[in-house]
Amino acid sequence: MFSITLDSFIRIITVGILAYVGLIFFLLTSGKRSLTQLNAFDLVVTVALGSILSTILLNKNVSLLEGLLAFVLMILLQFLLTFTSVRWKKFNKIIKSEPSLLYLNGSFLRETMKKERISEGDILQSVRNDGIGDLKEVKAIVLENDGSLSVISGELGNTLANVKITRES
Repeated sequence: MFSITLDSFIRIITVGILAYVGLIFFLLTSGKRSLTQLNAFDLVVTVALGSILSTILLNKNVSLLEGLLAFVLMILLQFLLTFTSVRWKKFNKIIKSEPSLLYLNGSFLRETMKKERISEGDILQSVRNDGIGDLKEVKAIVLENDGSLSVISGELGNTLANVKITRES
């Protein structure tokens, strides 16, 4: 259980360094989109990349080249998904959720909060994180596609154009 051969040790170190360098290279060359905050598809790719990396490191039956090819495949699929979603609005709507309005002009939208599983405490934390000391300064709070909360303290303007607004009953 605690033993390791010199060959295994050298393989793990060598393959680990090369796989890590390869992964970083592929992520950097695939563009900024691969390194942004995660949506559901980004999370799946991230988990898959981690799984591939561990397989390359620990499974002697998987060569470094096979692992690097798997990295390229996952990153290419993610690139194609994002490329298509940016150019085809219907596809984008299918694979991404809409931002949701949680707070508007002094009122918590409790039905939306319940549906999105966001507590008042989560919202207040977000307001504090933005350095705002009083909800009276906040015009709107939006749950974004990536799960982050956006706090809008200035005029609303047209920033809520793509936000799903559910009217409270």
